[in-house]
Amino acid sequence: MKMSIQHKIWLLAAVVLVIMASIWAALTYYNQQTQDQYNNILQRYIQMNDASIASKELVAALNNYLVTPAQEQRALLQEAIDHIRQSKYEMYRLRNTDNDAELSSVVHLMDSLVETTDRTLLLRSENDPEATSTTFAEATRLSLYISEMTLTLIDKELNTYNPFYRGIIERTEALKQLGVWLLLLITFLLAVFTYWFSHSITRPLLSLSRAAKEISRGRFDLRIEVNSNDEISFLAKMFERMRVNINNLIMEIQEKAQLEKELQQSRLLLQESQLRSLQSQINPHFLFNTLDTISKKAYLEGSEETSDLLVNVAELLRYNLKRLNRSVTLYDEVRVLHQYIEIQTARFAERLQFQADIDERCLYIQLPGLTLQPLIENAVIHAIEPREEGGIIRFIVKDEAEHVQVVIEDDGPGIPEAKIRSIVAGVDTGSGGHSTGIGFSNVVQRLKLFYQGADVIHIKSVQGAGTTIILTLPKRGNEEHVQSSDCG
Repeated sequence: MKMSIQHKIWLLAAVVLVIMASIWAALTYYNQQTQDQYNNILQRYIQMNDASIASKELVAALNNYLVTPAQEQRALLQEAIDHIRQSKYEMYRLRNTDNDAELSSVVHLMDSLVETTDRTLLLRSENDPEATSTTFAEATRLSLYISEMTLTLIDKELNTYNPFYRGIIERTEALKQLGVWLLLLITFLLAVFTYWFSHSITRPLLSLSRAAKEISRGRFDLRIEVNSNDEISFLAKMFERMRVNINNLIMEIQEKAQLEKELQQSRLLLQESQLRSLQSQINPHFLFNTLDTISKKAYLEGSEETSDLLVNVAELLRYNLKRLNRSVTLYDEVRVLHQYIEIQTARFAERLQFQADIDERCLYIQLPGLTLQPLIENAVIHAIEPREEGGIIRFIVKDEAEHVQVVIEDDGPGIPEAKIRSIVAGVDTGSGGHSTGIGFSNVVQRLKLFYQGADVIHIKSVQGAGTTIILTLPKRGNEEHVQSSDCG
């Protein structure tokens, strides 16, 4: 890149400005980091204190409502309940290894306070003054406990962050020492840069003057070279261009020809890559239509079992590709589950015994797509496939008042306790299904997202005695489906 002498002078000024700006930015960044840390700690104290304030507000609002059961007081009480719940969720974000026990206690106390408030309102509506007074006194005690535990948490936070405060003081002292060394380093670097800057101007001048002297003696065979990128270099290039202009033109033509050849080769390679990419693609709908055509041909040829198997494979593939990103009914999940079992029965024959007990009134409840098949497939992979004698898989759907319970049992080797904890926690265990690629942990994560963190899956397993998976699916939010199916 060509740079004039004037630009070099501006470069020197820019380097000095950049160094000063860098030092300012570093100090600003350090101060901002320290301020952010202070703000974060202060925010933690405020959120912890907010739990105590919210509990006191709830007790006060409850007392006001019990004294004056007006609609306005009821609205204020509901606001206080919402406030303490929001405060509880904010407390979850403050959890760390040092305050886990105390923070868990505060959260449990806040839950208990909300439950006691609800119980007090229920007793108040039942006109039971004595019981109402008792539960209100319990709510008051819980509020005091929350205040005491909040003070304990804040005290623990002070002890936890005390080393942080001391560290800031030590870093400030270290920063002062660093400033002195940084000043010395910048002075040294500026001296080196100034030397390089002056040398970059005088060196090409000396080279050009020597070349001019040789040309004045008639030596046109010497190549003129000046290592510079300013105006002096331009003058040297003009001298050199007069000597080698024709040769440079020939070389330029050769380079253009070579570049055109390489460009043509690149285009051919690109076209070939695009063709290979198109050849390697397959449309899923084409695959569905092909399987459907093969199944009809097998049916016409009298191979009804083969036809049914191909239909099940096509439907299963279509369902797996379309249903993962939205909710479906339990009826859809059970239907595709039966298709999957028919495919596996064709594979394992008598080794696979599938027993189903389904309350069909409950099949219209909503759940995430591809929930049941990966769970059954997990049982097939671990309880049926490795065992020569095969095994039994039981599938049960039954009504449980406010829930629909889905039970999947097998008599396989069981799941280790550590792996069960990883699965329930939604940690990826690194294994997926053969047909969908969806693993056990993926199902757990999607259930948690669908039911907003509700604990709907439970796993019971005994080594060597099988595994039981229980899904407790709430009916709340599925009222229209429950009513249409007369479930519950």
